[in-house]
Amino acid sequence: MLETLGYIAGILTTVAFVPQVMQIYRTKSAKDVSLAMFLLFTVGVALWLAYGLMTHSFPVIAANTVTLMLSFVILYFKWKYSKTSNT
Repeated sequence: MLETLGYIAGILTTVAFVPQVMQIYRTKSAKDVSLAMFLLFTVGVALWLAYGLMTHSFPVIAANTVTLMLSFVILYFKWKYSKTSNT
């Protein structure tokens, strides 16, 4: 039961970022995304992933691996679309 709760929490918190990625991709704009917040968030997710690896907690590892990838996509879009809007 405890591990199931971990999987459900991981799925929900990870999937929550998909609409943001899709919105940024569709609008080609990430101007409303706070770079400082997302950098701090990304470091936090990386630390959660490290914690999951050290404790061998697969729900934590799986959720934070996917969330970290989505976070990198958002940071990439933030960089990419801020460059194109300055020209």
